[in-house]
Amino acid sequence: MSRVGKRPVPAPSGVTVQVQGQTVNLKGPKGSLSFSAPDEVSVAQEGGAIVVSPRNETPRARAMWGMTRAMLANQMQGVTQGFEKTLELTGVGYRAAMQGKKLQLQLGYSHDIQYDPPEGIQIATPKPTEVKITGSDKQVVGQVAAEIRSFRPPEPYKGKGVKYAGERIRRKEGKKK
Repeated sequence: MSRVGKRPVPAPSGVTVQVQGQTVNLKGPKGSLSFSAPDEVSVAQEGGAIVVSPRNETPRARAMWGMTRAMLANQMQGVTQGFEKTLELTGVGYRAAMQGKKLQLQLGYSHDIQYDPPEGIQIATPKPTEVKITGSDKQVVGQVAAEIRSFRPPEPYKGKGVKYAGERIRRKEGKKK
């Protein structure tokens, strides 16, 4: 029995929910998202909530039950509140700035890195060493943050690089004489 899947996903006011077969369309103040549920589960709208139930008792159906409910809950949060990730730049001369819609990063290379965000993602630089990524799709926000971090991941000796806010970098001791 899935403990996550049993709970219905409540739809707050201001969110319109359409269930058409296996496809769920959500529209809210932060945007609209769509999700196609796997064939192992059935999705229904009961009152002001979305209810997910497995079609049979196979282990895969039970796994898809909890996953589908979690995906719908994340999308419900995305269209109402949105998601945000913050990146911090550590290092001398490392900075970020917005050039129109593009993010320009100076990360110690001989050239600047231009990053064009995908549709539905907003990037802001409140400080030259901080990048805020916001959007309604949790997966895309995390993917954009991971791509920006991959340009210069933090190194273990001095901690220089791009890291998530609150991320702890395991430091190594330098070479001894």
